[in-house]
Amino acid sequence: MPKFVTIGYGERAGYDPTPAAIRDAAHAEDARLVTQGAVTGIAGAPVQVRNPEAAGVEVTSGAFMTSAMPVAGFSVIEAPNLDAAIAMVAGVPCAVAHGVVEIWPLNEPA
Repeated sequence: MPKFVTIGYGERAGYDPTPAAIRDAAHAEDARLVTQGAVTGIAGAPVQVRNPEAAGVEVTSGAFMTSAMPVAGFSVIEAPNLDAAIAMVAGVPCAVAHGVVEIWPLNEPA
C-alpha cells in the first residue's frame, strides 16, 4: 500500500481557542491512526546534515525549511491513494485547530 509522510504545522494561537471537544476528538483521531499503523510523533529540535562530495560531515542546528507556522509533528501513514490519505488526516489536531497538514507521497526509489 502506498505510504505518505505528513507534516503538521500549528501554534498555540490557533490551538488554544479551538473548542476543547474539537481538540479532544482530534487527539482521538491521532490515536486511532496510530492503532492503524501510523508512525507519528511530535517534532523536536532539528539539525541539518551535509556531507559535500563525501568530504566531511557538517552539522548545523536549526531547520532548513521555513514556514509561516512551526512544525508540530510528523507521521508516516499508509493509504490506498492521496484522497484516502487526505481523509485520514482531515481530523487531526493541526488540521482542525487552525494549522495545516501537508501530505507528501513517499515514492519508491527508482
